[in-house]
Amino acid sequence: MQIASEWIAAFLATEPPRSKSLVMTVIGDAIAPHGGRVWLGSLIELLAPFGVTDRLLRTSVFRLAQEGWLVAKRDGRRSLYAIDGEALPRLERANRRIYAAPGLHWDGRWTLLLAPNGSIDAPVRTALRKELEWEGYAMLAPGVLAHPAPDQGSLGEILARTGAAGKVFICAATELPGGASRPLRELVDAAWDLRPEIDSYRQFSATFTPLLAILQRDGAPAPGASFAIRSLLIHAYRRVQLHDPMLPVELLPAPWPGSDAYALAGAIYRLVASQAEAHVMARLTAEEPAAPQADAAYFERFGGL
Repeated sequence: MQIASEWIAAFLATEPPRSKSLVMTVIGDAIAPHGGRVWLGSLIELLAPFGVTDRLLRTSVFRLAQEGWLVAKRDGRRSLYAIDGEALPRLERANRRIYAAPGLHWDGRWTLLLAPNGSIDAPVRTALRKELEWEGYAMLAPGVLAHPAPDQGSLGEILARTGAAGKVFICAATELPGGASRPLRELVDAAWDLRPEIDSYRQFSATFTPLLAILQRDGAPAPGASFAIRSLLIHAYRRVQLHDPMLPVELLPAPWPGSDAYALAGAIYRLVASQAEAHVMARLTAEEPAAPQADAAYFERFGGL
């Protein structure tokens, strides 16, 4: 298993992750399935092999708490961190995007969100645009955002959280028969430049394909190394995938490299999942003997573990 350890060391040397971002990856990937709570001591042990010092970790969780992702609770000299209830829908939305198979299909309609001047104040408009662009929407014109296949449940949650519910117009648009218009599918070319996503997916596959070959030949390494691989894999895939506007397959260029990247991520994840989980449970139960096992949703990741 020395080769897998060498791969981990080389990855960390060439693409060292930022501490706060890596902590968020570990929270979403490893802690959320186990009740969404972790003692600081366990988190320190989980992050130490990545070069995240106690000081960096404490700073990271403090900032994540300030940003509304985590809540902290003191118990004597110990600190417990849990996913904030209000942040849970955002985290679950991100996890659906990361672990669920791509392949939305298009019914020929677009969802349009219209925010005329004066309908919402500037801070709400800025927050709404940021959230919707993260969700994959594109701004077609000032006050007009669109997506051909949005998650309607997520849209409602975003409107409520940003304070825009009941203040903007939402409608579905289709081509007008006989209107001599350009095909609506061509809006994709006008609204999104997919070249950065294509390049990022290809780079991800180029980086992790050699690792898959190692694991297929040698099997999963020890629990600690398997956890490191799983965490670095999801951290890298998350960075690429969460910039993907998640367009329907009919509107994507073919072949779409995101499909190959998802299959690659799933193959590696399945190979190291069992050993990685053993490592997570060992660290969690060291601080909390009754720490829960991974929930059912965890075993549905990447089509089933």
